[in-house]
Amino acid sequence: MTDISITSTSVVGDGSGKRSFGTAGEAITAGQAVYLDAAVNKWKLADSDSVVAGANKAGGIALNGAALNQPVVVQVEGDLTINAVLTKGSAYYLSETPGGIQPVADLTSGENVCQLGIAKSTSVLAVRIVAPGVAV
Repeated sequence: MTDISITSTSVVGDGSGKRSFGTAGEAITAGQAVYLDAAVNKWKLADSDSVVAGANKAGGIALNGAALNQPVVVQVEGDLTINAVLTKGSAYYLSETPGGIQPVADLTSGENVCQLGIAKSTSVLAVRIVAPGVAV
């Protein structure tokens, strides 16, 4: 498994994408995949092989860093510049590393499939989350 390397200071939503505003349930870095923990109504790091209810289905990607109980903005759909080295046209998925994003080729046995988006260029991810509820 090799997660993509994201420069947190370069994470920028296009402004027209769908966003959610909330509170961090733990330390979050811009560019990490997150889910909304319904039990506490806070955003936490998503993880494709987590046994925590809901944690293996990302709700979006954090646009800013936030400490516990601080405000966080989450891109739930739309174009997101992450300035990582993406492969145009390739799908990117939630990783088994909490908050991580990986290419489709790195999905491994035991992970729940959660597609985060498709690369529109080498630095822009078209975020559209698809989580069919199946494991690899």
